Amino acid sequence: MDKKNIDWSGLGFGYIKTDKRYVSNYTKGAWDEGALIEDDMITMSECACVLQYAQTIFEGLKAYTTEKGDIVVFRPDLNAERLANSARRMEMPVFPEDRFLEAVDQVVRANAAYVPPYGTGATLYIRPYMFGINQVIGVKPADDFQFRVFSTPVGPYFKGGAKPIVIKVSDLDRAAPHGTGFIKAGLNYAMSLHAIVTAHKEGFDENMYLDAGTRTKVEETGGANFLFVTKDNKVVTPKSDSILPSITRRSLMTVAKDYLGLEVEEREVYFDEVKDFAECGLCGTAAVISPVGKINDHGKEICFPSGMEKMGPITQKLYDTLTGIQMGRIEAPEGWIRKIL
Repeated sequence: MDKKNIDWSGLGFGYIKTDKRYVSNYTKGAWDEGALIEDDMITMSECACVLQYAQTIFEGLKAYTTEKGDIVVFRPDLNAERLANSARRMEMPVFPEDRFLEAVDQVVRANAAYVPPYGTGATLYIRPYMFGINQVIGVKPADDFQFRVFSTPVGPYFKGGAKPIVIKVSDLDRAAPHGTGFIKAGLNYAMSLHAIVTAHKEGFDENMYLDAGTRTKVEETGGANFLFVTKDNKVVTPKSDSILPSITRRSLMTVAKDYLGLEVEEREVYFDEVKDFAECGLCGTAAVISPVGKINDHGKEICFPSGMEKMGPITQKLYDTLTGIQMGRIEAPEGWIRKIL
């Protein structure tokens, strides 16, 4: 199979149209058979529910070329499960999880020429999503929905290596108690846009959101979970009903325990203990782990011993092991890797 003539090493994290995408429509209480199509444009009413009341959910995962030359995806069953949970919370029909996996397979196969070669650091990003498409003017769920999957080649999140970032404690809330923070709904990300633009204007890379109820506990950033390492090498992640259950974070905790032999703990993390951690990172699909070197709390700085030059030693081991699993250099736990080609 010939690859597209793309400068793989020059790719950023942006959108490039690929050849095919998958579409299935839900009407009269049932999903149709679905199909791959070439048209990347969506036509809908000006009064479509997604435009009026933001009834939309999505997922994100990647296809990789392994060391052996196989094209694989990483734990897509968890993306299918999470999309189903998001649909239930947003009063949307569940797209069957087996069909979700088959749709991802079809899109990757159809766009295999866009999957970057092994060793480039680039991957094929896959975006499944669903939205209410029929006209809704009163506040209520849609009746008709569309499920789609597109893909786009993306470059490595960190060009030239992962440099620690500086983040700030936000005065705004990402999600309300008993709200939608635990699902992957578009509205959650809309909530974070003003805060991230403000952070960037102020010279910071991201925000740390505290719990909306007491503002004493660490939750997450606009698009990633937190991971901390204690001075005695215990890996700790915050626990909250308002945090999105990151597949990367869950995988890193398994790697820490089963591959590196470290103690792991998922618990409430109070902000006043953050200064005592040795390392801090943000984990998600795009970067795997973004190391945090410094947190600014309204002018007061929390500086981690791992510093501003490189990932901390435990964070680096976690990153290397998980990416090694994804790229086929390290044997994966059963069920983690789905081979497509």
